Order: sequence, then structure tokens, then C-alpha cells
Amino acid sequence: MKIIASAGREDIAMVYIAEIQKGKLVEFVESIQPPLPRRKKWVLIISSLFGCPVKCLMCDAGGKYKGKLSREELFTQIDYLIKRRFPTGIVPVEKFKIQFARMGEPSLNPNVLDVLNELPQRYQAPGLIPSLSTIAPQGRDKFFEKLLQIKKRLYKNGHFQLQFSIHTTDENLRNWLIPVKKWDFAKIADYGKEFYGDNDRKITLNFALIKGIPLEPDVLSKYFDPETFLIKITPLNPTYQVLKNKLSSYIDPYQNDGKYEVIKRLQKSGYEVILSIGELEENYIGSNCGQYLTKFLEAKSSLKKGYKYKIQY
Repeated sequence: MKIIASAGREDIAMVYIAEIQKGKLVEFVESIQPPLPRRKKWVLIISSLFGCPVKCLMCDAGGKYKGKLSREELFTQIDYLIKRRFPTGIVPVEKFKIQFARMGEPSLNPNVLDVLNELPQRYQAPGLIPSLSTIAPQGRDKFFEKLLQIKKRLYKNGHFQLQFSIHTTDENLRNWLIPVKKWDFAKIADYGKEFYGDNDRKITLNFALIKGIPLEPDVLSKYFDPETFLIKITPLNPTYQVLKNKLSSYIDPYQNDGKYEVIKRLQKSGYEVILSIGELEENYIGSNCGQYLTKFLEAKSSLKKGYKYKIQY
């Protein structure tokens, strides 16, 4: 693996572009959560695919799909980040998250399962919490069956985080935003119930809320038990695709007090709601959804200081 570009701030987030195969690039990220120090919480976000065939309307990682990363190519991203901070491979971090959530829908790559099988033995990391974020594509049932088996065997008692990216309760608009065939709400709910065990983290339903795109608690309540599922709401990141498709964020990243009508309605329906607003500097670093790689490919040169563009909310 050859690191060909990087940008960011060591005290917030660093994003790296690497050439893993000739002509095939990935990006991966490490971040912390100020004011928490790295030894309290450290997050690695790695790519599963070279590009992504899904092409969600808000994500810059879609397009120019060139295949799956091998088990070794998945690990090379993790190894690079760990050895940079902890050369011995001992990771004394209280909450050490490895997220399969960067470039590529992880369930389209069965090698992700091999990595999840090996992670606990490969590193001394008592705080390890793998996290997998998925749109739940149709035709990937075997992947999710194996994921369930791995989780039950290796990651009990809250040591795994599963997230479904939903974005709206309107099925037609969901198909517009995520233009591939997907599990319906009933199937996601059934799988979540089976996945959720004693002392586990609740299954996350993620909504990057867009103005004019509904999130109806009554629809969620038909399928998703608040005892098993929680709701995470985020601003719509100002990616190039968001600007191109003229999407606007319902959540103002400068307002993090949770005083939104939709949150009140969700809480009234019994849901735990997390309003997740990251460091705004990450939008300028370019550590969201393939942003940095997109800009790098456009510029065809190393961007030592990251890049900036107008943020519109």
C-alpha cells in the first residue's frame, strides 16, 4: 500500500488516500472526539470496496466501482493506522471503534467477514467495537447470516455496533435516495430482533435528514421496537453529491440542543434518539463519504492542506 495523499488535523481527523493496487485508490480515516483524548475514544473508518456501485444521492463514494478489497487489503488500512499510533499493536483505548463505513457498501464484500473473524486475535485491544453500516441490499442474506453468527460468537455484550442507513420512512423516496433493491422495513426489523442480544447495543437506524424528506414515527413504530432499535439523526454532510443534487439538510449543524420537532415526536413514541453532530472542521478536512478522494481525483495532485467549499444548510 502506498499513501499518496493525506489531509486533516491530528486533534480531530486525518483522512488518507492510498493506492492499494495499480490504479485503484481507497481512502480511510482516523478520528477522535474532542474533548475526549485518543485513549478514551479512537475511531477508524475503512473502505470495503474500490468505489461503490450503489451511488446514494448524498454520498461522494459512489461511482467508478472497481471491485472488492481482499482480506489483506482491508487489514492494510487498519494496520497502517494502528502502527502509526501504537507500533506494538497494543491498543490501550477505552472505546476503539473500527467502522466498515467508508467507501463501499460492506455487505457486498464477503472479505469483511474474514476481517471481523480475525480482529480480536490480531490486536490486543480490549476496547474493540467493530461497527458495520449498511443499506441492507437485497441478495446479501448469506452475508448477514454469517455476520450474525460472528457477532454471537465474538462480540457479545455490546461489543458490536450495527447500523442501517434508512434516511426516510417514505419507501419511494428511500428508493430515490438509495437507488438499488434493498430489504424492506419488515425484513430489517426481523433481522435486528435476531441480532440484538442481552446487554447489546441497540440497533441503530440512521437518518441523514433532508429538508422535505419525511421521518414519520408512526411508520417506524409499525416495524421497529424501541426496546431493540434507536434512532440516530445527523446533518446532511455537504458532499459534492449533495450540492449536485440540490439537497438541503434539515439539521443545522450549528444547533445541537436537540430542539427539533421530529426528535420530540420520536421520543414521544418511545425511541432513544441520538443527535449526532460531529466537528464542523471535518467538512473542511473532507473526511465525509469519499469527499477527499473525489477532490483528489479532480485535482490530480496531492492536497497537502485538504480543501474547502461552501457549506450550505
